[in-house]
This record gives sequence, C-alpha cells and structure tokens, in this order.
Amino acid sequence: MRKTRRKIKLTATQIIAIGFVVMILIGALLLTLPIASKSRESFGFFNALFTAASASCVTGLVVADTWTQFSGFGQVVLLLLIQIGGLGFMSIAMLISLALGKKMGLRERSVLMESVSSPSIGGAVPFMKRVLWGTLFIEGVGAVLLSLRFCPELGFWEGIWYGIFHSVSAFCNAGFDLMGRYGECSSLMNFQSEIYVNVVIMLLIIFGGIGFVVWEDVRINKLRFSKYMLHSKIMLTATAILIFIPAALLFFLEKDASMADMSLGQRIIASLFQSVTTRTAGFNTVDLASVSDGGILLMDVLMAIGAGAGSTAGGIKVTTFALVVLCVIEFCRGRSEVEVFGRRISPDQIRRAFCVASYFVGISIIGCIVILAVQPLPVKDVLFEVFSACGTVGLTTGITQSLTPISRIVIILLMYSGRMGSITVAMAVAEKKNNAKLQKPVERIITG
Repeated sequence: MRKTRRKIKLTATQIIAIGFVVMILIGALLLTLPIASKSRESFGFFNALFTAASASCVTGLVVADTWTQFSGFGQVVLLLLIQIGGLGFMSIAMLISLALGKKMGLRERSVLMESVSSPSIGGAVPFMKRVLWGTLFIEGVGAVLLSLRFCPELGFWEGIWYGIFHSVSAFCNAGFDLMGRYGECSSLMNFQSEIYVNVVIMLLIIFGGIGFVVWEDVRINKLRFSKYMLHSKIMLTATAILIFIPAALLFFLEKDASMADMSLGQRIIASLFQSVTTRTAGFNTVDLASVSDGGILLMDVLMAIGAGAGSTAGGIKVTTFALVVLCVIEFCRGRSEVEVFGRRISPDQIRRAFCVASYFVGISIIGCIVILAVQPLPVKDVLFEVFSACGTVGLTTGITQSLTPISRIVIILLMYSGRMGSITVAMAVAEKKNNAKLQKPVERIITG
C-alpha cells in the first residue's frame, strides 16, 4: 500500500489566528522568567499567560499592577507584545523579511492583506510600509510630547521611557500604563486635570483607532472629504458622533457620581477623555468604582462598539455599528435598501454586520453566564469586565484580580476573540472552501 501525505493548507485567517496564539505563549514564557519581575521571583505561568494575552490583544486588563510587578525587562516584553499585537504579527514578520532582503510570495501577501485590511493584494506590501512608517512617526511624536511632561519629574531616561511606553500603549489602544508609582492600578487618575497629557493621549488613541485604510485615504485625498471612500466617510463621521455625544451624556450622568468633586473644566476634559478611551484604549482618569449605573451602561455600549476596522483596536467596529443603525432606520422608514452618502450598501455587508454584532453579543453573554456560574459577583461588574475583554478595552471596576482560574480563562478567550474579530475566529475554526452547489427552497417564517 502506498502511503500518501496530505499537506495541510491553512487559510490566511487561520494563519493569523494561530500566529497570535504562538505570540501569546512566547510572551507568557518570557514574563514567567524571574528576570521579568522586580522581586526576581517567577510571576507564575497562568498569571503571565493572562498578562501576555492582554498585551498581545491590546486590552489592558491585568492581574497585577504593571509598574509594581514587572522589571525593565518585563516592561520591554510587554511593550513589544503591545506593538506587535497592535500592528499584527504579519506586519512585523514582513518588516523582518524585507530587512533580510527576502521577497514575499502571493500567499504571504494574501495573509498580510488579511492582517491589515489592505484594499488589494497587489498593494499590500507598499500599504504596510506606509502603515509602519506612519506608526513610527505618530508614536515618535507622541513619545516626545509625553517625555516633555515626564522628564522634569522622573529624570531624563525614565521620563523618556515613560513617554515611549505610554505613546505606544495609547496608539495601539492597549491601556497598559506605568502609573503604579502614584498608586496601584491608578491609570491616569493623577493627571485628570492636566489638559496637555489628556489631549496627547486622546489624539494617539484616535489616530490608532480610526484604521489604516482611513489613513491611506486621507494621505491620498488630503482634506477633500467628498473624495474619500465610503468606508472613510462613515468611519470619520461616526467616530466624531461617538466621541461628542457620549461625552455630553457622561458630563451629565457623572456630575453627582465619579465627577462630583470636579470643576466645570475638569468635568469637560474628563468626559471627553472617557468617551474616547472607553471604546478602545482602557485608560481612565476617573474612579470607575464610583461611576453611576447610567455611566456604566453607556460604557458597556461604547466598549462593544470599539474603533475602526483594520485598526489597532477591537469591538464590533464603528462601521459595523453604523451599518446596523442605518439598516434599522431604513427598515423603520419602510425602505428595503440602505443608502448613505449617495451610495447603496450591499445586502452581503448588511448581513455580515448583523452577524458580527450578534456574535459579539452572544459570546459576551455566554462569557458572563460562565463567570457568574463559577463565582458570585455583581452582574453589573461581570458584564462590564466581559465587554471590556471582548472589546479589547481594558477598563475594569476592580474585579479582575479576584477572578478564579476558570473566569480568567474565559476572559483570555474573550480578549483573543475580540482582537482577532469574532467572525474571524469562527471562520478560522470552521472555514470551508467549498460552497454548496445546490440551494434549498425558500419558505417564509413569521417574525413579528
């Protein structure tokens, strides 16, 4: 009998999914090393796995304060995981490959296109080069601006490191910080009244969250909004709406809660900051444990929405949310097609938008039920934690460190699913190349 070998062929989606798992495991092993901890004692593999997953998936949930727990080596490992996780490991692999003078084949280009949401396979490499240079420039400017604030207080070298770390973390929408020196897990609460730091961090978060495709569109068409692709028009318009309307709501919802002791100016900047960071980044300038129930609910919605497709952030994505809202509006108006900015949206895109949103809500609810089944915690806090993980945000009401091993595994899976994209994970597990040739007969059902 002849023995034949069947070569396993992975799709681009599956390669990306497996690559992120490998990156998380490598990061966990490095963070387990005694040299990664300030105490020179091993952090423990399970704790390191949670932290590596959070950094690689640019989430920001932690089981120990970053500054208190990790040495300089551990902080560098975290920063590399955040940078690679934000841009996608294929982007870094391409950079190394080009530096070594190797050419990328069609298969590598298709994986790269999937990784960064490039418009075409032919332009994937040039597009990625511009993304990398753009990222380096924006993070560099952010690092310089933040260093100017930190150097006088922390000294030159430590101030520079703080500038670099927080610039990369903010741009990649990761939410990791080194502010534990002012108080464990205090995030940016000590800087809530400093407009300079708030504005720099917010701009870095927005630039990282609007998506690389929007970058390219703005680069080509400058400020001529009418020339932009439909994706960019929806993304920029929806982003502006999702910044200012939630900020106004938080301004009034939190006046007697988390922002009760603030001046008018502090409330304005805090409301804007939380509106920006809640969808993507995970920094906070207010005490989340004192946020009102209305504020928590609003933050849950913002975390579920997330940022732009093909960006450094998670969530169902702004454009997906916009399509769902537009479809509901058109349905209520009795129209069968969705039109926006003079263009018609295809039914396939509408269907995908509803699938992504439904999948996100579904796995979030399942995750919440599992956690509540294994430990008694307030539903409000668990739901907030789950949406934060699945939206790769990193905000928490304070229950992360008290989660049981099973609950932490659930959060790790949700962070991974959120960074990869809910539908992407499902496709990576069950992707089939052959479509059914025969179609079943259509029959109407009663829906309401």
